[in-house]
Amino acid sequence: MENNKITNEQPTKTASEREKFGSRLGFLLISAGCAIGLGNVWRFPYIAAQYGGGAFILIYLLFLVAFGIPIMTMEFSVGRASQKSIAESFKVLEPKGKKWHWYGAVGTTGNYLLMMFYTTITGWMFAYFFKTISGDFAGASAEAISAQFGEFVSNPWALIGFMSLATVIGFSVCALGLKNGVERITKVMMLALLAIIAGLAVYVICLPGAGEGLAYYFIPDFSKIAQVGIGQVIFAAMGQAFFTLSVGMGSMAIFGSYIKKDRKLFGEAVAVASVDTSVALIAGLTIIPACFAFNLEGSLKAGPGLIFEVLPNVFNSMGAFGQVFGALFFIFMIFAALSTVIAVFENIVSASMDKFGWSRLKSCLINCALMLVLALPCVLGFNVLAGFTPLGAGTNVLDLEDFIVSNNILPLGSLVYVLFCTMSEKHAWGWDNFLLEANTGKGLSYPKWLRFYSKYILPVVLIVLWAWGNIAFFM
Repeated sequence: MENNKITNEQPTKTASEREKFGSRLGFLLISAGCAIGLGNVWRFPYIAAQYGGGAFILIYLLFLVAFGIPIMTMEFSVGRASQKSIAESFKVLEPKGKKWHWYGAVGTTGNYLLMMFYTTITGWMFAYFFKTISGDFAGASAEAISAQFGEFVSNPWALIGFMSLATVIGFSVCALGLKNGVERITKVMMLALLAIIAGLAVYVICLPGAGEGLAYYFIPDFSKIAQVGIGQVIFAAMGQAFFTLSVGMGSMAIFGSYIKKDRKLFGEAVAVASVDTSVALIAGLTIIPACFAFNLEGSLKAGPGLIFEVLPNVFNSMGAFGQVFGALFFIFMIFAALSTVIAVFENIVSASMDKFGWSRLKSCLINCALMLVLALPCVLGFNVLAGFTPLGAGTNVLDLEDFIVSNNILPLGSLVYVLFCTMSEKHAWGWDNFLLEANTGKGLSYPKWLRFYSKYILPVVLIVLWAWGNIAFFM
């Protein structure tokens, strides 16, 4: 107990030296920006369409409240108490002689793995923005549009170029500093993102025929769950909740380390999750009713190709306004993707600064060069390495990297944070320390009566669902 107390006091010696956000709005928008990304606007609409529309959304929201918000609060708390990134936060707070800091290497690796495929897909958003404004899809048939996507991903130099663009932009923002770079630029992008998606959603809702899509999206139809299988739907909802909030590998802990102690962290987690979920729901509101309005509802089963192979058909169906709508949509996608790229890059940059004592500029330059190399397997997996099918026929390097992060590091990392914050102070940081940190300041408190749920039920459910999901994946 005494050792743990001494350890917990260490961060206060250097807390004043650590960069801080300029405002609460900056913290909320950047944390939401990390959560809001391709998981919301690329993954959520097609996952919701595949797994039962409104029925899936209800299960997803349940997981978000039951798992996402408590775990996000714990990540924020570990970050703020330690004043460190994932690389060093456990080491600062763990009792003497314990090995929780070993997870720092796993979490840091998870951030690199995520960006190894995330920067590739972000590059696709840039490419499709340029394709849309240049009129490449104008008047093209559905087959021609689908063929364009195939031609694009089969060109390794094009993919490398756009991946490099996304990577260099992300690290350039981080190099400008927390306030002048990450906070200032992400705030502008997030506000623009919210304005664009709201405007697009209003336009789509007003389209003739959109009502059927709204019904499909929001009215629960549990027969659809029975068709797919309740097990697959539950795991898909859980995976989406973890993926969209980016909990489990320190992506939220880093922002906790940058905020002051004037706000309670449970309330901040609720606010971030609310913004994140709202954008996900509005993204679906933009895409799914539009497909119904233009008689393309069958294409909702296109899965990951929905945005790149189906939506250009929707834009073509809109006539003269389609090119403008499409350009705005892909600007929105770029902002959503870049907000996550910048946030995770900040975690990577800060981890290198904490671990090796590098300056911010040195960390950005080295990690930028490293990421450009690490992302190559994903890029080449669509062309040069297309014959490599690590998870079975039809899979590629991106699927493998996504599987490692989404199906394993995020849920198991979440389990680590839960155990670290709920086990006794003899073995971990402990419930009392967590609750003190989480409930310091003003705002919504983490309920004390959630101790039993947090300590005993949540870890068991996380383990069961992780095991179940992996078994179901391979079967």
